[in-house]
Amino acid sequence: MLIKISPINPQERLIQRVVETLQKGGIIAYPTDTYYGIGCDILNKNAIDKIYHLKKRHKSKPFSFICSNLKNISHYAKVSNYAYKTMKRLLPGPYTFILEG
Repeated sequence: MLIKISPINPQERLIQRVVETLQKGGIIAYPTDTYYGIGCDILNKNAIDKIYHLKKRHKSKPFSFICSNLKNISHYAKVSNYAYKTMKRLLPGPYTFILEG
């Protein structure tokens, strides 16, 4: 199924369909500043397994993930004070930070 959501005037019902897809363990594709990303619910192991299968990627190779803010980043990775301050200063921006799990 293809759902196109306008970045200028997003429709609430289309956003809700995407949310429901994620809640049911589905995967989505979304545009980034360079290419398209593939996403799922980070807490849903079956959805993550689907992405590993889709990308034919070995499970020893981790994926990156996107956070809407830094509020709960420590739930997902070890974050030193220095790393947190650096992210807070540079984000939002075109950066990827590699943190220990």
